[in-house]
Formats: sequence, C-alpha cells, structure tokens
Amino acid sequence: MTRHRQFFSTLAASLSLLALAAPVVRAQAQPSTSILHRTPIEYGLFAQGGVGLTEDRDSFRFFMVGAQAGKVLTHPSGHGLLRGTFEYGVQVIPFWQSYTPTFQRNNCVTLASSAISCSAPFTVGGTFTGVSVTPILLKWNLASGKKIVPWLQGGGGLIWTNHKYPAYGGPPYTGVAGSGSLADNSLNADTSVWNFTPQFGVGAHYFTRPNRSIDFTANAIHISSASIGDKNPGVNASVQVSLGYSWWK
Repeated sequence: MTRHRQFFSTLAASLSLLALAAPVVRAQAQPSTSILHRTPIEYGLFAQGGVGLTEDRDSFRFFMVGAQAGKVLTHPSGHGLLRGTFEYGVQVIPFWQSYTPTFQRNNCVTLASSAISCSAPFTVGGTFTGVSVTPILLKWNLASGKKIVPWLQGGGGLIWTNHKYPAYGGPPYTGVAGSGSLADNSLNADTSVWNFTPQFGVGAHYFTRPNRSIDFTANAIHISSASIGDKNPGVNASVQVSLGYSWWK
C-alpha cells in the first residue's frame, strides 16, 4: 500500500503543478499569436528517465532517447482553463533501457520418474535494452497561453527487449509449473520480449520562439506483456520524466 500511495502522490503532485501553472498561462494569454491557434505539425527529440513504484519494482530504473511527431487536428474549443486543441502524436524510441536487480535462476523439470532435473545456475535480470513505439498518443493542449502551454495526454505503445522482460523465476523450485509463484523456475516460467505500455501524463511546452519549444513531461506508465509469455509480472506503475525540444510548422 505504501508504494501505491507514493504513486498516486506523485501523480497528484504533477496535476497540482499543472494547476499552479494555469494563472501564469492566463496572464500570458495572447490567442492571436499562439501557434496552437492554427493546426501545426510538431516534431522533436526527447530524453526520458524514471523509476518503478509499485510492488517489488522500486529498484527498477529506466532511461531512453527518442523522437516524436504530432499534428494538431482542431482549432481551440471549450471554455475556461480547459479550452484547448486536440493533437494526435506518435513516439519512436530506438534506445530504451531498464536497469533491474540480478539474481540466480535454475531451469528445472520434473521427469517421468518424478525426479527433478535442474540446469546449472545462471544470472538473469540486469540491464535490458530495447526499442519502443507509441503509435497512439492523444494530447489536449491547454491553448490559452503564448509562452507556456500545459497539456494532458494518454496513449499506448509497445516495447521489444533483447531478453524476456522482466526477469522471472529463481530458487526455490516449486515443483509445479505454472503455479504463479515468483519462485516457479520450471521451463515454462518465463515472460516475453514484447510488452505493452498504456500511459497517462501531464506536461508543458515552453516556447522560446513562436515555432520552437522546450518540452517537459511527467508520465505514469504501466508495462505488461498481456500474458503473451507464460508469466506476466510486469511493472504495474512507473513514473517517467522527459525533457525534449520541438519544432512547429
């Protein structure tokens, strides 16, 4: 429960920062000159890092570098603080890494004679390297400002890693394949190189020029194989913060 509270506290803090930015945005409002009062295309680069929060994932660390693109599809609509524009975006992350604890594992099977046969111990966990694509990133830009433009976003993507992620298994041997125990180290006790990333975040563009912005994002990301592998321990929640730079045209 403590880690769950930590997760929701972090998310609440991010939303609070967004609310605190609102008066600044309104004070800077110059709708006739903001690029978001057109329907521009955005493209840029970013670096992102974060930590796992829930269950036994607080020792997990993340770092990645990628590119993003988006298209603002609507002119400003709505009223008050939530007046904004809808943007559809995508992200491609050619360098994705997760740093996890290491531990020893044996692969064991029960023979026809009911004897147990185990492999020699080998190390699992450590650094995982992969590629990630987020083909669906839906963003609502709060377009009342000229210099500072906060946003809300939600999306979903896919990660491929060079080893099955996250590592799973280890002693003691349970003797029951598929039992669901974290100690189940039978040959079937494994995860997947493919994982999905549903996510929700808040952020802000800081426009250094009318068509250039520095971008800040705080994302809550869930990582799960959706049971593609035999096991699906996943990373129930992580908070990842990014810093990027975008061009608008």
